Amino acid sequence: MIDVEDLIALVRNYNPRTNEDRIRRAYDYGRRMHDGQKRRSGEDYFTHPVAVAAILTEQRLDDATIITALLHDTIEDTKSTYSEIAAQFGEEIAELVDGVTKLTNLQLSSTETKQSENFRKLFMAMSKDMRVILVKLADRLHNMRTIKSLPPEKQARKARETMDIFAPLAGRMGMQWMREELEDLAFKVLNPEARSSIIRRFILLQKETGDVIHKITADIRLELEKEGIEADVFGRAKKPYSIWRKMQEKQLAFSRLSDIYGFRVICRTESDCYRILGAIHRRWRAVPGRFKDYISQPKSNGYRSIHTTVSGRDGKRVEVQIRTRQMHEVAEAGVAAHWSYRDGERAQNPFAVDPARWITTLTERFDNGDDHDEFLENVKLEMYSDQVFCFTPKGDVVQLPKGATPLDFAYAIHTRIGNSTVGAKVDGIRVPLWTRLKNGQSVEIITATGQRPQVTWIDIVVTGRAKSAIRRSLREEDRERFIKLGRELSRVAFEHHGRKVSDKALRTAAKTLGLADEHEVLARLGSAELTAREVVEAIYPELAASPTTEEVDARRPVVGLTADQSFRRANCCQPVPGERIVGITYRGQGVVVHAIDCEALAEFEEQPGRWVDLQWHSGRHAAAYNVSLNLTIANDAGVLGRICTLIGEQKANISDLTFVDRKPDFYRLIVEVDLRDAEHLHMVLTALEAENDVAQVARYRDLGRKP
Repeated sequence: MIDVEDLIALVRNYNPRTNEDRIRRAYDYGRRMHDGQKRRSGEDYFTHPVAVAAILTEQRLDDATIITALLHDTIEDTKSTYSEIAAQFGEEIAELVDGVTKLTNLQLSSTETKQSENFRKLFMAMSKDMRVILVKLADRLHNMRTIKSLPPEKQARKARETMDIFAPLAGRMGMQWMREELEDLAFKVLNPEARSSIIRRFILLQKETGDVIHKITADIRLELEKEGIEADVFGRAKKPYSIWRKMQEKQLAFSRLSDIYGFRVICRTESDCYRILGAIHRRWRAVPGRFKDYISQPKSNGYRSIHTTVSGRDGKRVEVQIRTRQMHEVAEAGVAAHWSYRDGERAQNPFAVDPARWITTLTERFDNGDDHDEFLENVKLEMYSDQVFCFTPKGDVVQLPKGATPLDFAYAIHTRIGNSTVGAKVDGIRVPLWTRLKNGQSVEIITATGQRPQVTWIDIVVTGRAKSAIRRSLREEDRERFIKLGRELSRVAFEHHGRKVSDKALRTAAKTLGLADEHEVLARLGSAELTAREVVEAIYPELAASPTTEEVDARRPVVGLTADQSFRRANCCQPVPGERIVGITYRGQGVVVHAIDCEALAEFEEQPGRWVDLQWHSGRHAAAYNVSLNLTIANDAGVLGRICTLIGEQKANISDLTFVDRKPDFYRLIVEVDLRDAEHLHMVLTALEAENDVAQVARYRDLGRKP
């Protein structure tokens, strides 16, 4: 583990004015909070926050970000609190640590609808302070570097989440080096055979051709010397995952791949960039269609560079990137360049993009999304897209993803123009609406009053904005017809499972699915954007549940107790598996397990020696955990019986039932049910909420009950 003085030295290298005492105090506080905790590898847990901080020093980030890295798991995994961190290190640090904690708690690899809502929360956290996501990316990078200590199934889940979310996000933020490393580390887990095969072929290729990188680098340097241009030249082989992806996209064998080497030329001035481009094109033949000028048309994250591919030595294709030193700093750090320090001062890089403006451009297109699915589609298209720049007839630039069509162009200008499009001209020539646009083309959109979007347009456009606008227009046009059809489909689906559909049940489904109301559920159902099964399972998820084969020993369901410690659940909060828990020791009574948010824990804040760090065993628990539910139901014949039957249908046993209040029109009662875990509790609550005769249902917690 890097000790505190070495970490401070890393910061001092780029920021001599760093507040060493503050970093030292954060280091000591973090080490004390994590004392006794271990990683899966057996190392002290605190090695992880220190490694995350060290990764962030490579990007020359400010003291606040480094301190946040050291403390980023304290609120999540220790007895530390927001107020304690604020008192010791200030509100800025506390806000950043809390932001990282909230990101950590997002289950980003869950179902699509839930994932889209988490993406929305993720971007909200980013918009508040981008440094939160910088710490989270560094946290993920270190976890991926040390992933071998995790069980295989967890490695696969983390790797897939990294490949789908964190790697593209790093790339979208301009941190290409981090994207490539995250992708390659995930690739190593998800497809180790393919990665090993590519590495073996690389070794064989080097034996056959010698050190190609050294030779081509020398060739480029020689051409620059002839022109009298001072520049640094670097070459490298592309990462295994980058090569594998290219093989998949182009459906080529490794032997037929050409541009597997990349070269970077870093010079002093912008004019030198274009002189270098000329020298390279005079010496080697440029490959048509492989030239991009991101200096005259920068990416939204501040990236500037010239890209060209040429047929180099022995006819091998090589990609060359040309940029100035300042452009290179932004290319390496991306949006993080905004916080970079040099010699104790915030680096004034003219190419560093303002994070607030960047996040606004990223999220402004998502604000009009009608639902979570459209938001997620927009996010993914934005994060994975390559870019094409086209011009309006007036010369304004419109930025679009690769593969965009004139329809995408029209919707990028305004939804009204997109909806009324009847044709398009590209460079003055009439073209079909499905034509793929290329860099530098001029596009003119032809509109007509009364024109409406066609269903086939959804397959023509590629941008999330266009797809969202087209679907919204089609839904509005056919909404009444879809609602009527959706109502009939829902009736049949519910009756198939022996249940009756009602507006209240559909409102519960809408809440679970993240939709506005029952009418929206019916419209989606009628337009085939939702299936009847999805609606039913939103209320009764047990219909889709697949049993976990691994049963947890009911005698020892909690991890963190010593062999001689007994335990029992606290009556005040009744924690169940799946909820975060903590133990409080009682002399002669063992350990009492509380939910982490139990208000009763406040009385033990001054007794840290009695706290025990606990968690539930993973696996399938027996339905042996009683939970109290506060129910208000209609006072009518047969209602109580139906409620009891409904609870039984969720595989939950009623162990006790107490009437609290009896009125002419309603009963209020406390029902004790035996459950497996938090998911089982959610299933029961959702099923009860959907019942017409249930006016209110909530979990009942009573601080007056003894632990």
